[in-house]
Amino acid sequence: MKLLLGKKNYRIVLLFLLVIALGCKKQFKKENIEVLETSRIEYLPYYNEESFTPNWITPSSKEEKAFHKIPDFKLINQLGDTITQKTFDNKIYITDFFFASCPGICPKMTKNMFKIQEAFKTDSEVLLLSHSVTPSVDSVSVLKDYARNNGVIDGKWHLVTGDKAEIYSLGRDFYFIENDLGEQKSIDDFLHTENFLLIDKNKHIRGIYNGLNNASMAQLIIDIKALKEEN
Repeated sequence: MKLLLGKKNYRIVLLFLLVIALGCKKQFKKENIEVLETSRIEYLPYYNEESFTPNWITPSSKEEKAFHKIPDFKLINQLGDTITQKTFDNKIYITDFFFASCPGICPKMTKNMFKIQEAFKTDSEVLLLSHSVTPSVDSVSVLKDYARNNGVIDGKWHLVTGDKAEIYSLGRDFYFIENDLGEQKSIDDFLHTENFLLIDKNKHIRGIYNGLNNASMAQLIIDIKALKEEN
């Protein structure tokens, strides 16, 4: 082939084949990305207990309407405003549990929650909610300083304090935020977890994610977008 085409033409043919090969490779990668982002189940699952066994329910069905929901609550955010479930009416929200003086996992969790905030910064449908597990220490002023130091957007991301019994009950009995299956705990047992939860507009739990894991955070962003399409 080289002799028949000549050196110049041979090089042109090689260049043409290389361009085709690279184009195919690029297209293949693009198609793989599209499959990753779109080839999901029709609806995100629903969760109602600590094992986080998925329940496959059709949204707006009778089963969905009767399914486990996060109950109302009354807490105070970094601005001193009262926060209830009405704050999240017709909103998707991501929630976690932390404390301002935490030297361990909380700083990484906060950085990842900040990434979620930035990904949906201009999206009024998506809010964030972080509960203090040391509410007697994390006063409004402490949370306000923490918010300022970590780029929290007021009104977008609520850092809340309040009654410890209420916060711990929400975390353990309704969000099922801890991973200690079957282990009975009291209010004297410290509540500490790296998990983030995705809550839909009807107050159902639709996903659990490791707040320290970048891949899990990427999946959370994809799932928020999927939930927006569902609603």
